[in-house]
Amino acid sequence: MISERDSETTFEEDSQPNDEVMPYSDDETEDELESRQPAAEPGQHRTGRDAEESREPVRKDCSWQVKANDEPFYQQPQFKRTVFLCFKKSKYAGNAIKTYKYNPITFLPLNLFEQFKRAANFYFLVLLILQSIPQITTLSWYTTLVPLLLVLGITAVKDLVDDIARHRMDNEVNNRMCEVIRDGRFKNTKWKDIKVGDIIRLKKNTFVPADILLLSSSEPNSLCYVETAELDGETNLKFKMALEVTHRHLQEESAMADFNGLIECEEPNNRLDKFAGTLFWRNTMYSLDADKILLRGCKIRNTDFCHGLVIFAGADTKIMKNSGKTRFKRTKIDSLMNYMVYTIFVVLILLSAGLAIGHTYWEQQIGNLSWYLYDAQDFSPPYRGFLNFWGYIIVLNTMVPISLYVSVEVIRLGQSYFINWDLQMYYPEKDTAAKARTTTLNEQLGQIHYIFSDKTGTLTQNIMTFKKCCINGQRYGDCRDGAGQLQSHPEQVDFSWNMYADGKFSFCDHYLIEQIKSGKDPEIQKFFFLLAICHTVMVDTSDGQLNYQAASPDEGALVTAARNFGYVFLSRTQNTITLSEMGTERTYDVLAILDFNSDRKRMSVIVRESGGNIRLYCKGADTVIYERLHPRNPKREATEEALDIFASETLRTLCLCYRDISHDEFEAWNKKCVEASVATTNRDEALDKVYEEIEQNLILLGATAIEDKLQDGVPETISRLSKADIKIWVLTGDKKETAENIGFSCELLTDETTICYGED
Repeated sequence: MISERDSETTFEEDSQPNDEVMPYSDDETEDELESRQPAAEPGQHRTGRDAEESREPVRKDCSWQVKANDEPFYQQPQFKRTVFLCFKKSKYAGNAIKTYKYNPITFLPLNLFEQFKRAANFYFLVLLILQSIPQITTLSWYTTLVPLLLVLGITAVKDLVDDIARHRMDNEVNNRMCEVIRDGRFKNTKWKDIKVGDIIRLKKNTFVPADILLLSSSEPNSLCYVETAELDGETNLKFKMALEVTHRHLQEESAMADFNGLIECEEPNNRLDKFAGTLFWRNTMYSLDADKILLRGCKIRNTDFCHGLVIFAGADTKIMKNSGKTRFKRTKIDSLMNYMVYTIFVVLILLSAGLAIGHTYWEQQIGNLSWYLYDAQDFSPPYRGFLNFWGYIIVLNTMVPISLYVSVEVIRLGQSYFINWDLQMYYPEKDTAAKARTTTLNEQLGQIHYIFSDKTGTLTQNIMTFKKCCINGQRYGDCRDGAGQLQSHPEQVDFSWNMYADGKFSFCDHYLIEQIKSGKDPEIQKFFFLLAICHTVMVDTSDGQLNYQAASPDEGALVTAARNFGYVFLSRTQNTITLSEMGTERTYDVLAILDFNSDRKRMSVIVRESGGNIRLYCKGADTVIYERLHPRNPKREATEEALDIFASETLRTLCLCYRDISHDEFEAWNKKCVEASVATTNRDEALDKVYEEIEQNLILLGATAIEDKLQDGVPETISRLSKADIKIWVLTGDKKETAENIGFSCELLTDETTICYGED
């Protein structure tokens, strides 16, 4: 992706996803998801300015429009939708959310409807109706009504308690406070009163109340750090960046109140990583993407305050679109009990039918001839048999176990408390016990046959540590003294010579430190320079200390390692990056950032160095880097051997490389890149193709090896699950050799396991 994020193009989907039927999948083709992209807007870098000059007209087919600070705008007829007959309401949802099932009016009918889905309850309802018919009743109606009401009442009370908890949670969320522009000033307002088009101010450690466009923040370049744990489970901080124009002009309260920008964007959908829109302000269009959007559920971190414009509110937010409707769930035990009751009911019908047929035969043979059995009713024997059929249904009702449902509910409740009280599931370090949020949890857990798990952060601690590296074919990271001789007793390297060392970094290879200090090997200098400059890490300073905020823990580990080895990332703007190289501070122009993604498996930066030379630095997986190396790379085999050794030690590896670019080549490539960045169709494919052109004939520098330790108890847990005949699949992006060795270390693979490779 071009380094100037404001120049990114956006797209409009042909159709919105059906959240109920087919959630959005990244496996869908981009052709299906993208129908157009507005032209790029002025960015912070030179490439962005070129993009502005070559801007194409935007097709105005975005149906969702948001105007800042203009409530009458949303009352226009085109923004109304018919809800019933001639009654209309705004298509823009309010910000109040609702996760509960019932309200005081709907509780009784909905709960009864749900309970009568159970076969036994429905049977006893039919039985009660039959008992109210004098001609066929054999028992008093209240003998069925009392136990039925008891069963329905107990279940209803349980459902009511669960739903009251949901109401309380909704009320707590809806009544949170937030500062919103009202009458030209920021005033405290409840979340539920926030509307689309409002401008809000969020402070540090507060949750984002709606999906908002970031306008400005207290950080340089209007960066905003957010934690997305409630959206994707990731605790690593991610950063968002406002448009340069809003960062420059929307800092003061009065400017916020006067802001009248119009946003045209996609309709509300459930795609957390996608957003396509355009801001129209001051006769200029600015392209918007997901990097400028703060989603509801995010938490503001390391940012004193930020301002945003509400785009989607309440039920239209992406997190609510992903939650779907609250469904009535039936467990397999419920289904089994229903099946048992159906079977018993069939037996009951057959038995009652047999008895009714027998009664009809008896009436014909004996009943009609016995004067003392005459009941003053002149019914025919078949009719008497028909009435007795229903009578037998009533008499034999004890065959259907209505109390079974109550017993199961009590058992479920007890088992949920056993889970809460289980000391083996208590985590003393954080004083956290297991919490069964549903009474049916235990029976659901008992029916699991397969477990599909991610590796990083699930089986591992997600704490990355730089352990070893290979530079110019030479491996470093073993315990050696300054002369390169192996040590029998590990001795930690003293980093006191480096004023920026973080004090937590542990390394035992004194020989590498001596090589860095001597400055005799330019390849080592390039290696750590690449680690310090080729990344998307952000930095903030507190109490004189540098704190790195990385979207990926791998990047954070590599930048921290470079920092301790003397190549320190100090700061960045939207088009420069500042480093301290062995105590000498230098600033470099960042001409472009070619972002990492799961298809490319690599990222690159193009920088202009102090002498005016342009150089591309790249890091990525060995499989993609080796395909793009220059034919003459003498250290290729030695590096490949080192990668195999690192993989056998379950370390995560990356290859580092670079290439020099002439000014003419860069200018020609940059022109193609600008054209691809404003493409109206297949933009991603066009950019990938352009990136591919420049990432060729690379010179291999070496490889890094990072350790991500397994969490405590992983091997024992997997072993016990395997003994329970649960099949476990673990997904990882590691090399084949690394994945295989980790599989053995966590006991997912054993010596008896037959390993199948995809290429076979």
